[in-house]
Amino acid sequence: MTFNKVLENVNTYEAGKPIELVVREYGVNPKNIIKLASNENPYGTSPKVVKKLKKVAKSAFVYPDDSMYELKEALAGKFQCEESNIIIGAGSDQVIEFCVHAKCDKNSKILMAKTTFAMYEIYGKQTGATILKTPSDEHNLDEFREIYKSQGADIIFLCLPNNPLGECLDAKDVYKFLDEIDKNTLVILDGAYQEFATYKDKKKAIIPKDVIKKYSNVIYLGTFSKAYALGGMRVGYGIAQQDIITNLYKLRPPFNITTPTLASAIEALKDEKFVKKCIKKNFKQMKRYEQFAKLKKFKYIPSYTNFITMCLGDFISKDIAQKLLEKGVIVRDMTGYGFNAIRITIGTQEQNTRVFEILDEIVKANEY
Repeated sequence: MTFNKVLENVNTYEAGKPIELVVREYGVNPKNIIKLASNENPYGTSPKVVKKLKKVAKSAFVYPDDSMYELKEALAGKFQCEESNIIIGAGSDQVIEFCVHAKCDKNSKILMAKTTFAMYEIYGKQTGATILKTPSDEHNLDEFREIYKSQGADIIFLCLPNNPLGECLDAKDVYKFLDEIDKNTLVILDGAYQEFATYKDKKKAIIPKDVIKKYSNVIYLGTFSKAYALGGMRVGYGIAQQDIITNLYKLRPPFNITTPTLASAIEALKDEKFVKKCIKKNFKQMKRYEQFAKLKKFKYIPSYTNFITMCLGDFISKDIAQKLLEKGVIVRDMTGYGFNAIRITIGTQEQNTRVFEILDEIVKANEY
């Protein structure tokens, strides 16, 4: 059987290993497994959301409200925009897919940082588009400018903060860059971790209402998977001027969000106290990782997210990640990105203490 030839150059996205797989392959007791590979909220979902889901479960046989009015209304209130400025996706990555397929074909160019969210490139290659990357791993706007001026681009991705590295541009620099971009180039500001960046440093805060008011060619993306602890529900959103949203809707399948997902997202927005508490704990625990890295003389990338990328010096990250896995700790090896590093989601105090103990054992025993 033959398939679309563009798929020959498309890699499959590799998600973090599930707990069930570690149990089967290494015989680790599920209770002892610590999953810190997918940047989930380790404190679980808001109790208010769980309570709501129990009620909604009775309506599982009914199709969801395809207008998603209540969720859009809540988001519009939060971001001070109109419901017509919002599109909802099964995770923000579905909105990314809409954007790429709405804008690109085999003659298109997509510009992104050298090391960033893998799905940008995967979705781009699905359309046959040419992928342009900056020389630097982290976001360097001067490099973006140089490539854009010399080669152009139909789409530009800015991941703010950047996954999987954790760095983040200042908002003022982003806005200055947007001023220089042609109105026929779609700029996608991926704010999946914006709640964390804004908490840590207000200079990083991207304000969606200001963006859509000034820029007709920019879309801001958000998700409930990270700070709002709804990774298992798969719900994200895009905020842009109505012309962009109208065209993206032509690609949206009906009922792309489930009834439980809608209910959980709406309820999660009502419990900002829970979210802020989780974020505060996140950065308190991140300091422990920074201290551990300094103690072991490991370099790390200062992070504005809920994860930290730790470079391991003379140790081989692939082997370290494997040794951690065998002991029930799931992290993300960065070898595939060209880094001798591991990316670790910031866990709870108890989880992190255990990670430090195991890492210390592995390093001291030279088990790699």
